[in-house]
Amino acid sequence: MDADVTDSAGPPSDPDRPAEDKPQDRSRDRSREESGRPEDDAPQEESPAAPETDEAAAETGEGDSTEGGPAESESKAGSETGPKAAAGADGVQTWADRPKDGIVSARRSHWLRWTALAASFLVLVAAGVGWWMYKKLDGNITTDTSAAAELKAYEKERPTPVVMDAQNILLIGSDSRAGDNRKYGRDDGGSQRSDTTILLHLAADRKSATAVSIPRDLMAEIPSCRTGDDKKTREQFTQFNTAFELGGTACTIRTVERMTGIRIDHHMVVDFNGFKDMVDAVNGVEICLKEPIDDKDAHLELPAGRQKLNGEQALGYVRARKSIGNGSDTERMERQQQFLGALVNKMQSNGVLLNPTRLYPVLDAATKSLTTDPGLDSLRDLYDLVRGMRDVPTEQVQFLTVPRQPYRNNPNRDELVEPDAGDLFKQLREDKPVAVVPADELEEAERDKESGQDGKPDDAGSESPTPTPTYSGSSAADDLCKQ
Repeated sequence: MDADVTDSAGPPSDPDRPAEDKPQDRSRDRSREESGRPEDDAPQEESPAAPETDEAAAETGEGDSTEGGPAESESKAGSETGPKAAAGADGVQTWADRPKDGIVSARRSHWLRWTALAASFLVLVAAGVGWWMYKKLDGNITTDTSAAAELKAYEKERPTPVVMDAQNILLIGSDSRAGDNRKYGRDDGGSQRSDTTILLHLAADRKSATAVSIPRDLMAEIPSCRTGDDKKTREQFTQFNTAFELGGTACTIRTVERMTGIRIDHHMVVDFNGFKDMVDAVNGVEICLKEPIDDKDAHLELPAGRQKLNGEQALGYVRARKSIGNGSDTERMERQQQFLGALVNKMQSNGVLLNPTRLYPVLDAATKSLTTDPGLDSLRDLYDLVRGMRDVPTEQVQFLTVPRQPYRNNPNRDELVEPDAGDLFKQLREDKPVAVVPADELEEAERDKESGQDGKPDDAGSESPTPTPTYSGSSAADDLCKQ
């Protein structure tokens, strides 16, 4: 009985495995010895019949008998390796199932590999594009090495910085009529002119920025400067923009430093086309006109009210002089300040400074027409400058003009008003705050002060802190249509 159970429970022979290594063969040998049947007499069909015997045993339940002892254990071992039993049940994973899992695993591994390759490719492409954009913007900037060399030659006479972390940057609007700028006026052999000059003071804590316009017709002491053809000019008292025409940026910087006592850390020169492109890059800037404008010289025709100006219109607006207001350069500077305030407000309110995709066109437009000193001639330097300004509240971005009045010898020129101008320069030099208010508010406050409208007697026994100097001007937060 034991021999029958063992034979029936055994798996089919495996032709790839040697007979002596099979537990089933050893079981058969013991069975033949007990029955006395020689090995050579074993029927050849015994191995194929084994599966049928297994099925019969499964149906009758004999395969589950505990009387089998070692034979049962060997039968179970065979069931784990035999192809028929491996097709089995009881929720155990079978050989038939394993190839499917292998295919799924291979497909998943293949998909993950391609995903990693695609992600790596995208990262490389993004890095390449970013590097290309960086090099393009960086290459747009023109470095003014001649001004740096000229200033170095006069280092001993230049002011000493008072507050190291504060920065003073001279912004110069080039009025050259050469090249693409020829359509805006007569080309005098491509001579350079300074149409707009602004001293930008960035506080050391980067919580305020003050832009001071210097009138081009302001009478000033201009030092002896080196011209473009390597000649020296004489020291002279003349209108301010002559410095740029004679000696370029270096002469203008030395003139401003002599006038204000403020050390100029950096300078930027921007031409007309750069200004236009920057306005177009932010999709136009809104202003408000109290009356319509029709200026053929400035190529500008606009109705009254709120207007959104494109680059070409914006350039005409800040350059127009004779057809708007009283035709003075003073009013033109005020319009320039108000427009720059609106431009700063547009850039901050629309998140341009924080959005690389929107900032790139602005930087591209600016750098294409920008000439700077070696300290600002890279995109990294400009980015650090912009990053330092982006958190300045718009109400603390202030614009004003140096205190001035008609020149006593020529009313068509200006001269500084003292001690007001000196006080302003001292505040900026020492990085102390200044306040600006609209001109009508300042005039009203001065009238009230002169008339003693408060009616209170002076308290000589009490000390009050020094008031913050207040000047006529505007801030980037002002809405011109509400004034």
